[in-house]
Amino acid sequence: MRSHLTLLVLTLAAALTMVLLTGGQRCAAATNLYFTQFEPGEGFNPNLDLIGQGGWVGAGSGGNGLVSNFFAGEGQQAFIGFSPPAPGEDLLFVWRPVDFDPLAVGLPLVTFSVLMSIEDSSITNGQYDFFQWSVYNLAGDRLFTLDFDNFTTNVSYLLDGTNDFVATGVTFTPGVSYPLTLTMNFASNRWSAALGASVLATNQPLTTTNAQLTLGDVDATWLLYDPDAPGDNYLLFDNYRITAEPLMSSAIPSAQLRMLGYVAPGWGL
Repeated sequence: MRSHLTLLVLTLAAALTMVLLTGGQRCAAATNLYFTQFEPGEGFNPNLDLIGQGGWVGAGSGGNGLVSNFFAGEGQQAFIGFSPPAPGEDLLFVWRPVDFDPLAVGLPLVTFSVLMSIEDSSITNGQYDFFQWSVYNLAGDRLFTLDFDNFTTNVSYLLDGTNDFVATGVTFTPGVSYPLTLTMNFASNRWSAALGASVLATNQPLTTTNAQLTLGDVDATWLLYDPDAPGDNYLLFDNYRITAEPLMSSAIPSAQLRMLGYVAPGWGL
């Protein structure tokens, strides 16, 4: 049975970023673009790499796969990291293509949510790397990145058109699971993010370079701090979901006085 508390926290985090991004605009029911819990019933085998299962693909090399019950009550989880990449390589991307054009179909508000945890390297290894979530468009351009530095435990973000990371002022605790939510408004070229109850970013541009405003995929990334000394730390993730919905023009309807009819001995409202 899925954890009701986990699902509640994910829902609250999604609501928080939606309010930040839309200014309280009411949205219609969401369309599910992709959702997985990485369970055997969905075709995920814990004896195989994640890459190659369920439409997941990758670039680079290094450990990736599935484990069971690392998140209590959540069944199987995916992971990247732990096992070192091939000599001379320093990163691994994994993603599940979505290939979605939000503006073309009138669903410009896209939400990505995931339950995640960064697990520390062992005491005998003592190396700490970077783990990231990056959003790419259909042309393969990176729109923005959230970076989790497992040495400092700082969370930063990186926009396109720059190599400068922006500190969010938020830190994470290794070994603790967090709901992460990204809300992207492709109509207004804006995104916001929350990690649990902490706001990471608000109304940042999806693109600063006039890149195509589409959604190709949301990637999990392992980037080595030192290519010659990879950590055996890793990123766990579960309940990976991407939805899309239209934006409504108003929030709560304004109050109105309506004449209902004559009620003796006067008019009633």
